[in-house]
Amino acid sequence: MDRRRFLVASLDTTAVAAAGGAAHAATASAPARVPASTALTSLTSLDAVALQQAMQAGTLSAEALVQACLARIDAVDRAGPLLRAVIELDPQAVEVAAALDAERRTRGARGPLHGLPVLLKDNIDTRGPMMTSAGSLALADAPALHDAPLVARLRAAGCVVLGKTNLSEWANFRSTHSTSGWSSRGGQTRNPHVLDRNPSGSSSGSGAAVAAGLAPLAVGTETDGSVTCPAAACGIVGLKPTVGRISRGGIVPISHSQDTAGPMARSVADAALLLAGMAGPDPADRATRAAQAHPLPDLAPLLTRDGLRGARIGVAREFFGGNDAADRVIEHSLRALADAGAVLVDPVKVIKDSGALGAAELEVLWYELKPDLNAYLAQRGMPAGRRTLAELIAWNQAHAGAALRWFGQEHFIAADAKGPLTEAAYRRARATSRRMAGPQGIDAALRRHRLDAIVAPTTGPAWTTDPVNGDHYGGACSSPAAVAGYPHLTVPAGFVTGLPIGLSFFAGAWSEATLLRLGYAFEQATLHRREPAFLPTLAA
Repeated sequence: MDRRRFLVASLDTTAVAAAGGAAHAATASAPARVPASTALTSLTSLDAVALQQAMQAGTLSAEALVQACLARIDAVDRAGPLLRAVIELDPQAVEVAAALDAERRTRGARGPLHGLPVLLKDNIDTRGPMMTSAGSLALADAPALHDAPLVARLRAAGCVVLGKTNLSEWANFRSTHSTSGWSSRGGQTRNPHVLDRNPSGSSSGSGAAVAAGLAPLAVGTETDGSVTCPAAACGIVGLKPTVGRISRGGIVPISHSQDTAGPMARSVADAALLLAGMAGPDPADRATRAAQAHPLPDLAPLLTRDGLRGARIGVAREFFGGNDAADRVIEHSLRALADAGAVLVDPVKVIKDSGALGAAELEVLWYELKPDLNAYLAQRGMPAGRRTLAELIAWNQAHAGAALRWFGQEHFIAADAKGPLTEAAYRRARATSRRMAGPQGIDAALRRHRLDAIVAPTTGPAWTTDPVNGDHYGGACSSPAAVAGYPHLTVPAGFVTGLPIGLSFFAGAWSEATLLRLGYAFEQATLHRREPAFLPTLAA
């Protein structure tokens, strides 16, 4: 038995169970639903709030927790179900955890994230031995020079960076018919609930890892749906914040108008904890300046069971209809919202012309990718031949056997053909998309019906992974909040034949606290999240 397995096997299961009970009392959430037959299972089925309670009580160390996560990754990600959610581990994680334990003993904890392991999507820069590749072999041999600002904040708060998660290569903006969760560097991530189903993307590994208990916390990124869709498909909580709430620095970009990192977690309380740790100003990121006029409040007092009482919630029926069974799950969710005291306004219309919004959004993404990515590659110090989008297109073609094995690079080629951001076509598309999604979309619906938030199905049930034909998901409600740059929260809402369904809450800019308050009350009223079964397929 190696040292890692010895530490896990020797962990006090009674103490872990007691820690779970303490956290249950503190957060009013349900205990873990999977029988805790071993210390490893007990640890990896607890949420971050419960784990922090145990560390505060002295019944758990950060080092033991990191060791448990590493053993779980060995058992579930690298073997067994073979999820392929984690693309790389930080070899310094155990050492960092031990140092944080010593610091807790001598000087006390830095805060509520002290000692908690976190996984980062592999398009977020980290200094040190790990790569930042966006899943692409083209970036896999040149480490980033610095931590992304959000990573620096998490380290300062006492988080242990456990490793990097797999993703849809280039955050799903390389090809028009890509397969979510596949990258040339990491292979295909699998959905832990049903293994031949897709985890959605592009934060596929982050969603699958948290759902499977590989780590209590993970960071994803979203341009349109890339946090919320995989969170829903994997049965966890995901929050896309307002653009500017978290620094965009050190993240492999698609669009400065829409890109943001966001927390992915097992509970709403955990997502709030991670959001608070990442949020903050960055002098190098202009979008964070606006956040200083809308500071994030202390979130913990807002997370109460009666958070829905009196709230006016709009129901966006335009996002129903993708899957009848999923719609029935959401109808149950609507009744739960009403039973918890919410006033439902049903229906409300958000987007007048979704086709026009989608076309304008795509034009913006094509225009912004080239200058944003070229600027990132320049500060990254990439080797010659991989310093521009045009050079990456050529590199992929030269290495087509690995890089273009399943699908091409149509989005890359379309983006490279675009001119500068001074062109009228870009300015027109950006103005149109933002107006339709924001002032004439979400803002108008909120104002017209005096709403606190809008709800809709996040997306349909996970589809069967198909590398030949690509994705075939059943719709999503992510675009309005993504295009407007507004926050969007998804919370587990139930299951369709063993596949998770999420309920989305979205509202205006800087409304994260409101969404978390509403989402927490819904979560506590329903308690739909459950441990994945790792089924190989669905029975006919």
